[in-house]
Amino acid sequence: MSIKRFALGVGIGVVAGYFLRPSLEAEKVSPEKALKEVKKTVSSTHAISGSWIHMIPETVERENVRVEVYRGGISTTTESGTVQFEFLADTKTGTLLELKAA
Repeated sequence: MSIKRFALGVGIGVVAGYFLRPSLEAEKVSPEKALKEVKKTVSSTHAISGSWIHMIPETVERENVRVEVYRGGISTTTESGTVQFEFLADTKTGTLLELKAA
């Protein structure tokens, strides 16, 4: 293999990586959009007073399947006071996967 062919292969790989990067990163929903989806889902049953979400996704195992999720929380106001919930949202769709009282 000549140096020219090797350099050409490296150059093509770098250029392809540069152009493919946005489409590969676009597979995930932003944490902000995932939080918005979760709040939309939860607001139908609870009055939301606050929320937060981790910006870095993590991998959890659910029913023997590894899923990449955003972890976050929501505060709701009820007649008896404030109730805290923690949630897991799918990084690909923003769908609420789990909601439990903290």
